[in-house]
Amino acid sequence: MKTKKTINNRSFLLLILFLSTSLISLKTLKKVNIQDIRISGSELFSQNDVVNNSSLKFPIRLIFIKTNFLEKELKQPLSLKNVSVNRQIFPFGLRVHVNTRIPIAYGERIVNNEKISGFIDKDGVFINKQYAEKSNLESLTIKVFGWEEKFQKILSELLIAQENYELEIDKITFSPNGFLTLEEENLNTIFLGFNPNLINYQIQIINYLNNEFKKINFSEKIDNIDLTDPNNPKIKVFKP
Repeated sequence: MKTKKTINNRSFLLLILFLSTSLISLKTLKKVNIQDIRISGSELFSQNDVVNNSSLKFPIRLIFIKTNFLEKELKQPLSLKNVSVNRQIFPFGLRVHVNTRIPIAYGERIVNNEKISGFIDKDGVFINKQYAEKSNLESLTIKVFGWEEKFQKILSELLIAQENYELEIDKITFSPNGFLTLEEENLNTIFLGFNPNLINYQIQIINYLNNEFKKINFSEKIDNIDLTDPNNPKIKVFKP
């Protein structure tokens, strides 16, 4: 037979559980204001960045915020590598944690016939100037012109090659019709053309030529190298 004390303890625990559950439910129905947004991971971003780059209309009830959808909304316009959004009861509000991209090149893109300056990361992603970490900007030497989202993969291959091989790429240019040209410190102008599927093969040839010319102390001044057909490379030198 259960004692009166045991019954009282169980009733007390049920009351506490009921009150806690009720409090949480009430908190989720409470409206979030802009000042309830807490951002971590970088000092570059403000509460206004979250508001201006999302479809949320504040104040909004915490329970109605779709965190997965908000993450997708914020990632691209804020040039983020990753972003996580969580609804919080204690402390009450919206927690936004961001992972920024690290610039490794200057970048330029055309939007509505206007040149937009920014930066490029290792994945070939364009970083808007106001969202770029400032720590290493002075050491950047590569410039990318004509960036478009469809060039991200081929651009990433080139930037990774710059790190893995003894290449000194100064400039990467995509023409309006997509023709790719490099400027390399030792090999000067390199025409790569339109076919992104050739890029790994072309990079191997560039690295091979660069190493061979160094070995033989190639004295001719190179004007350009045409690798649009990598099976038939053409080298043009300056005539004296």
